[in-house]
Amino acid sequence: MPGVLSSWPEWQEYEHQYDHIPKDPDFAAAKQAIVSEYGEEALRESWLRVCEDLKAITDEISDKRSGIIPVLDTDSILDHGFTDAEASEIRRVGCFIARRTIPASTVDKAYQDLRQYVADNRERVQGWPKETPSMLMLYDSPTQIALRTHDRQLRLQRRLNALWHDGSSDVATEPLLYSDGVRDRPPGQAFLGLGPHIDAGSLCRWACPQYRMAYAEILSGMPENHDAFDLQVRRNAQQTLFPGTAHSKVFRSFQGWTALTRAAASEGAIMLYPNVKAAIAYVMLRPFFAPPMDADEVMDASKWTFDRNGAFFPGTTKPDSQRLSRISHPHLRLEECLVHIPDMAAGDTVWWHTDVCHAVDPEHRGRENASVAYIAACPTTDVNKSYIKEQLEATLSGRPPPDYASGLELDERSFIGYTGHVGVSEQAKAALGYYL
Repeated sequence: MPGVLSSWPEWQEYEHQYDHIPKDPDFAAAKQAIVSEYGEEALRESWLRVCEDLKAITDEISDKRSGIIPVLDTDSILDHGFTDAEASEIRRVGCFIARRTIPASTVDKAYQDLRQYVADNRERVQGWPKETPSMLMLYDSPTQIALRTHDRQLRLQRRLNALWHDGSSDVATEPLLYSDGVRDRPPGQAFLGLGPHIDAGSLCRWACPQYRMAYAEILSGMPENHDAFDLQVRRNAQQTLFPGTAHSKVFRSFQGWTALTRAAASEGAIMLYPNVKAAIAYVMLRPFFAPPMDADEVMDASKWTFDRNGAFFPGTTKPDSQRLSRISHPHLRLEECLVHIPDMAAGDTVWWHTDVCHAVDPEHRGRENASVAYIAACPTTDVNKSYIKEQLEATLSGRPPPDYASGLELDERSFIGYTGHVGVSEQAKAALGYYL
């Protein structure tokens, strides 16, 4: 079936643990704080509404599969912005493809430069997973810097940030550049390391008072009023309340991949759950309800029991991203609704909202390497400015970016072919933090 996996991978399942009391008291404390603030009635009302909404949403995704993901032309976005219809659809499904963001000739050269950079410094390049490294712990190769600082990339990110709104007087649309890694995955390489998950923290979504304010409408019994693009509250959320290598300090309005090669289904591409509002509402409400013992009643939300005292947060650990699975989050119908992105060519980009569930295709049955640069859209917020200043200082001092520095010894300044920020534009320098 085009758009979905032919068979479900051996990704971890998170079965409900009745009356689970973790050794870590922060889980129970987060749950009790929310129950005390919002109450059982409001949480139950939201639970029933969201599960009902998901019936139609999952039916649509299951029917349209990859076709539900908007495919737009970068030139049109840069010249005219998003149309009202395009913006509305992006806010609904939380993701889209932008064709020809970077010219193909530029990307082809950048990819060859990356291959040469890795070959010239092979003994020093580290990667993950350790056994078959394809996610390379490189952050400032000439390829990455060229793609991050490309004029069209920055202009597109400005449009992306503008999809969010903020009632404060601080204009946040100007992009800041977050240094992330790069992937070059050979064909035939299986990869189960990134099953269905949501980034930007895990337990902190419930435990951080500022962060959970972003989901206040969901928790208060009015999930239909949740605004997934309201930056005013979200901008100060503590995504790293509980430190972990999977968490970024910066707020990314949209995470993104810039394709250096072809990206396609069953060839190592990303998979997305094309809904943001109802899906994140379901994830936020899920810890408060225990499934019925009768498996035949699991899809009937009214049969689920309010779990006031248990402290089981399915798929939630402090240091990792929020994980999801078929068993733990059944109403999302992940097996049918986690879909491949439409095929991408070199120079295309794919973007997804920070609350969108995604996974990396465990298979790569193509004939050539599948390579992407991880490039996100980051608005100008106080938290982001602070991090970008710290990141720039690290780069200029020969250290990894702060989010990736734990246990990593890396000074790319001494790599063969390293050029740093030489020759980047003034616009790019501003996004890199030189004038903060």
